[in-house]
Amino acid sequence: MENQNNDLERALKKAARSLDFMETIAPDEFPNIELYMDQVTTFMDRKLRATLRNPGDKVLTKTMINNYAKNDLIPPPNKKKYNKEHLFELLFIFYFKSFLSIGDIQTLLTPLNDEFFGKEGDFGIQEIYAEILKMGRGSREAVRRDMTEKFSRADDAFKDLPEDQRDYLRKFAYICEMGYDIFLKKSIIEQMIDEMDMESFRESD
Repeated sequence: MENQNNDLERALKKAARSLDFMETIAPDEFPNIELYMDQVTTFMDRKLRATLRNPGDKVLTKTMINNYAKNDLIPPPNKKKYNKEHLFELLFIFYFKSFLSIGDIQTLLTPLNDEFFGKEGDFGIQEIYAEILKMGRGSREAVRRDMTEKFSRADDAFKDLPEDQRDYLRKFAYICEMGYDIFLKKSIIEQMIDEMDMESFRESD
């Protein structure tokens, strides 16, 4: 019975520990030389493998990168070589594609490509990436606190039910609360992207 009582708590601790392995890539870790496709996929896979759910999954494939370039998510490579700015944008896409459509990502990145890509010696993609990374400091601790608060509410729920039912329902309630948080944030992001898309349409009209 005690094992059942601790199931949710163990799941929470395991999830919290996994956050320690979900590092992003610091600006100075990106290579300063242009890379061929195979080098790009190897670099991204080495840096981001810990974020993947399944060991057999790929961070990036050649087909993905070709499709991103074909759909104008990233500028085309220079003589089949990708520079540091391409890598920054591929990292943005890697995170965005977990909750946004390709069309939304295209809307989001088009102004970035038009205004800031290739701005050597000026404010460009690298500076934007570094600023966003700085803004995100402390995010994991905030996520941990939020997870703990939601765990406390779920752990206190369904007290009148038999333990075998309560164990499942506490987990279900916890996942629902986490999922609703994701749903709300995703909805806000999609509304903002829709507004960006409309603004772009009006400017081109």
